[in-house]
Amino acid sequence: MLKSKTMETLLNRAIYRQRILLNFCYFLCTLSLFSCKNDAAPTTETTTEATSQKPEEVQTSSDKTILFFGDSLTAGYGLDDTADAFPGVIQEKIDAAGLDYQVVNSGISGETTAGGKSRIDWTLNQKIDVFVLELGANDGLRGVPVSETRANLQAIIDAVRASDSETKIILAGMQLPPNMGQQYTSEFKSMFSDLATENNIFLIPFLLEDVGGVPSLNQNDGIHPTVEGHKILADNVWQVLEGVISTPS
Repeated sequence: MLKSKTMETLLNRAIYRQRILLNFCYFLCTLSLFSCKNDAAPTTETTTEATSQKPEEVQTSSDKTILFFGDSLTAGYGLDDTADAFPGVIQEKIDAAGLDYQVVNSGISGETTAGGKSRIDWTLNQKIDVFVLELGANDGLRGVPVSETRANLQAIIDAVRASDSETKIILAGMQLPPNMGQQYTSEFKSMFSDLATENNIFLIPFLLEDVGGVPSLNQNDGIHPTVEGHKILADNVWQVLEGVISTPS
């Protein structure tokens, strides 16, 4: 039974890595088409319309998309296999539940909310059914004013809604160590719940619940989770995400 379960897990990870490769190939094809369009003579309005619809025409999967937009926690910094990061573990949970969703990992190590704001428009050049926003930790560790972080997160939420009002948004809450100062850490923590309430979006109260500050679940830097730590992060996310994707639209 254990051997069967192990083989199933390996197969799920192989499928997840194959999906990442397919997404990357799709991006290259889209980039190639965009480059050719820039080099060609001016096109008519009809041609532009046809080109903008190209991504939908080449889609071969009926799966809906869950996009994780975040920093090194989402990207799986320090792990030997990025499929072990919590978005990859979420894909395994989705496959096991028989749900037609495909996970896209759009995490970049070191990303701040300002960086996320600057790349959000490019990221939205695809159909997204569920958008999981996991940013802010690097702002907090750098002491960025909470008002600035809040404005950037709001801008990202607004961009997602402007792109597709039907996209479901989940915000991952974050907390800071006490050495950042009581007032700052308190304002930072409440910022996430305030944004979730004001925008009527879903909230993961604290992404690093039961992992943050636990040495055995973090790498040597004490910040980035181990493989086991990411499994707990996935459980924290799944507590909210499962209800979102299991409920009919």
